[in-house]
Amino acid sequence: MALAIHGLNASYGDVRVLWDVSLEVGEGEIVALIGNNGAGKSSLLGAISGLVHIDSGSVTYAGRELAHLPPDAVVRAGVIQVPQNRRLFGALTVRENLLMGAYLRSDKEVDADLERVLILLPRLRERYDYLAGRLSGGEQQMVAIARGLMGRPKMLLIDEMSLGLAPVLVDQLLEILQQIHASGVAILMVEQDVQTALEFAERAYVLETGRIILSGPAAQLLDDPSVKKAYLGV
Repeated sequence: MALAIHGLNASYGDVRVLWDVSLEVGEGEIVALIGNNGAGKSSLLGAISGLVHIDSGSVTYAGRELAHLPPDAVVRAGVIQVPQNRRLFGALTVRENLLMGAYLRSDKEVDADLERVLILLPRLRERYDYLAGRLSGGEQQMVAIARGLMGRPKMLLIDEMSLGLAPVLVDQLLEILQQIHASGVAILMVEQDVQTALEFAERAYVLETGRIILSGPAAQLLDDPSVKKAYLGV
């Protein structure tokens, strides 16, 4: 497995938010993490990324232990998060935001990668010199994804991509993610739109109050009566 999490416990100060979480994402796989607000989904991505304190347990990527590493070391390992609410630099241009995604790189391929993301997301070429804070929500999400790609990820952690976006924009972004996945990048996506997540992913985990309560093939979970009742209103 590319990413392997075993017995993970994490907290904010004295408040425990994750309890004995175990999860795996294979090389080049798309895995969804679903659950209600407050279930701990974003906290889990934060723990993987080095942003949330890990009390105990293991987080390995390609055999390397990531638990307790600083965020920049996790990025260097090839695991990059596209955060919830985009978290762009609103006073910087699209170009400047994209280059921020390559801030740890010292190779000579940055310009070539910049061109690749503009080919993948042509709307950003049209908005290249616009301030990120003036873009629409969908355009900002495109910048956030492209910024993540500028770090040359082997695995993308995507947090609530569809939040606040119209369905037609979500469909466009999913098509972009499919192309990214086809290039060999594994994806772990946190998504509150359960149906969208389960239709897009290969496998999925259900997180409830900081604990994994269910896992399996995404199509199987989509038909699971408990999932339908709890998350799909069926």
